[in-house]
Amino acid sequence: MKKFGLQFDSKIRNSMKVVIRFADKEEDKALPILLRHSPGMILPNRTYIISEKAVRSLRKAGVKYTVIARDGEAPINKGAKAVERI
Repeated sequence: MKKFGLQFDSKIRNSMKVVIRFADKEEDKALPILLRHSPGMILPNRTYIISEKAVRSLRKAGVKYTVIARDGEAPINKGAKAVERI
């Protein structure tokens, strides 16, 4: 897969982590898939940290989720201005 002119190795891409959140009913559908594919981490409020491979499996199964963050993304501080010190 090419992204920004770089070639990503599939091992690296599969080891990247994604933070996602489910709705109540979607979490019930996702749990069997997550148990098969990902040694992820469960956080409060139906939030999970899982692998890219698990995300692809969820997408393929039609499970709906919201991506909160991905590996390598800078966190967003919505309350600070661009030049403001935090």
